[in-house]
Amino acid sequence: MYFVYLLQCKDGSIYTGITTNVARRFKKHKEGKGGRYTRSHGAKKILYTEKKRNRSLALKREAEIKQWSQERKLKLIPR
Repeated sequence: MYFVYLLQCKDGSIYTGITTNVARRFKKHKEGKGGRYTRSHGAKKILYTEKKRNRSLALKREAEIKQWSQERKLKLIPR
C-alpha cells in the first residue's frame, strides 16, 4: 500500500509526495532528512493522504497533483 500525501510547509507552501508509511516519512521531513524542498521550507503538518494499491498508481497521482495550483490542492482536504 502506498500513500500520496500533501504536507504544509512552514512558509505556507504545499509539498506533494508518496510513501508507504506517512508517519515515518513526516518524521523524516521534520528532522530535515526528507525531500530537498522540505529541508529548505520546513515541514509543518500533513494536510491530506490518499491510499493507492501500488507504487505506479501513487507516482501517477503524485505527478497529477504536482501540476495543480495550491488552491486546487487545498480543495482535496476535507473540511
